[in-house]
Amino acid sequence: MKHYKKVIIACVGVLTFGQAKAQTSAYKSHVNDLNNAINAHLKDSKSDLYFETTDPAKNEHPHSYLWPLCAYIQGANEMEVIEPGKKYMLPVEKAIAKYYRATPPYPAYQDYVVKEKTTTLYYDDNQWIAIAFMDAYNRKHEKHYLDTTKMIYRFMVGGLDTVGGGGIYWREKDNTTKNTCSNGPGVLVALQLYKATKDKRYLNTAIEIYNWTKSHLQAPSGVYYDNIKLPSMQLAKATYTYNTGTMLQSAALLYKITKNKKYLEEAQRVAKAGRAHFFRNGRLPNEYWFNAVMLRGYVELYKIDKNRAWIDFFEQDANAIWEKERDANNLVGTKSEKRLIDQGAMIEIYAVLEQVKNIK
Repeated sequence: MKHYKKVIIACVGVLTFGQAKAQTSAYKSHVNDLNNAINAHLKDSKSDLYFETTDPAKNEHPHSYLWPLCAYIQGANEMEVIEPGKKYMLPVEKAIAKYYRATPPYPAYQDYVVKEKTTTLYYDDNQWIAIAFMDAYNRKHEKHYLDTTKMIYRFMVGGLDTVGGGGIYWREKDNTTKNTCSNGPGVLVALQLYKATKDKRYLNTAIEIYNWTKSHLQAPSGVYYDNIKLPSMQLAKATYTYNTGTMLQSAALLYKITKNKKYLEEAQRVAKAGRAHFFRNGRLPNEYWFNAVMLRGYVELYKIDKNRAWIDFFEQDANAIWEKERDANNLVGTKSEKRLIDQGAMIEIYAVLEQVKNIK
């Protein structure tokens, strides 16, 4: 009887390994399908820009805002990770370049195509680009990624002051709110620059922003609120996955850099709180890109403690999206019009889940 049990267990083990291998191969296939669908249905071939959605009637402008490209550029970076030698970032970089506004005192990317309209500079939009560019720099060591990130850092700290005790505003020339979405990624930009340059001022800035955000915007449970109003200091207590994700990733990276266990303990506390708060009835909230950003934090922690629980629920949600929320064109989303930001987000998620199997 014991012999039969061993055979059964061995067979189950082989099946489980085979299923896992098939799933990771499926993720790579999903990435290719989504990228092909973007180029077929969401790219303007005449201008090399992109559309916000597949329905022109739902698009506010002729081309996409910058925000969806923040998702797509990170997804393109992850595509290059799983397919080394490919140039998936290049067309997205060319599009992003058309949002660059060289106005003093801090040149940066505005939230819409410069030639079509003069609009607003958001700190978080620029930070998401910097994060993707630093990931690319760490792989390819191409100086322009580092130079662009330094430019974005200068813009970013232009929005950092002592009003409300510290922190970065959400957007330029708007001093009414400081948001987790402009401070969490701000920590990550500064940490990436510190890792690349070993310049202590970047680490000091990262810790300063991290401490302020944790002190002012964290809920008692461990997840993060959306923003704090100024000058009233009233909290806007909406919770979104990406805000918890950036601060989780920040804590994990701070542990790696400083070896101070308080950051690891905090990362694990936030990870546990985030999973309990956001993963309900087998699904994450229906905002794919927010979830993609949160996944970055859980992967950063997984690299340290190898707790598979940090990954499993993302896989469950990602598999459900492909099975239940995909149309005949391989575009994902719950509405009839399909959004560029959702496609970029799911490219990132599937590509990252493909990479996770190689973390040892």
